[in-house]
Amino acid sequence: MSSPVLDPDLLKAFAAVAEHRSFTRAAATLNRTQSAVSVQIRRLEERLGAKLFQRTRAGVALTAAGDELLVYARRLLDLNAEAVDALRVRRHDTVVRLGVMEDYGTIVIPPLLASFARRHPEIRVEIETGLTATMPARLGEAYDLVIAMHPEGRGDGELLRREQAVWAAAASYPVEAQDTLPVALYPPGCLFRQWAADALDATGRPWRLAFVSRTLAAVEAVASLGLAITVVKAGTLPASLHILPERVGLPPLPAADIRLHRARNLSRVGGLLADHLQLGILEPVSHILI
Repeated sequence: MSSPVLDPDLLKAFAAVAEHRSFTRAAATLNRTQSAVSVQIRRLEERLGAKLFQRTRAGVALTAAGDELLVYARRLLDLNAEAVDALRVRRHDTVVRLGVMEDYGTIVIPPLLASFARRHPEIRVEIETGLTATMPARLGEAYDLVIAMHPEGRGDGELLRREQAVWAAAASYPVEAQDTLPVALYPPGCLFRQWAADALDATGRPWRLAFVSRTLAAVEAVASLGLAITVVKAGTLPASLHILPERVGLPPLPAADIRLHRARNLSRVGGLLADHLQLGILEPVSHILI
């Protein structure tokens, strides 16, 4: 014969009546009617085959069986709450969602995540790379942390590093020989695309958009094969490309601020990752001379 199952809702009603010594007051704390609580107690008594309460002039009192059950009921309810809390914390507070631009996501961030994982193996990091212009606006909704690129001296968040935008191409690319300069860039919304177009237009240099891709690897591949020039951060210059010197006559480009954005209600584990990334990326702000 199988043992009866002790429903947590029934145990909660039982514990409330035992604490308040009243069905009426217990019903109020449980936000239920007195008759509903009475039905729950009767159902629990039927499952256990024992009377749990007896009527007194002051209200209700526990029977010997009820007094014995109360010890177990409290332990079971506490264990139930502990299990729920533990799973809720594991599901939500051990995951950190990070948004970052692709070059940092593939070059700068992975070693930092590796060292973070060694210190905090229980924390899972979900990372998304791409254009970061709209990512800070989605903090809390889609991201817990965002490392984004902003024009120099602008943008919210914590300044991590200043990166100089530079023209780059394959080794010995003949920039001077190009009547109309082919350029490989990123989609609209990318600061580098805007800066490159503005700089070339301002100097009157003929150019054409030869290649567009959202991925750094694709743009790098086109430029490294000598099909176009592109714009990259000097600090994350791909090995297949070379910075074009000033003597080729290309206009200078602005510098970019790399800033860390934190969600307003950032979790404790999110704060741990944010501090780790900040310490790993932060360095004295300097301009890179070409």
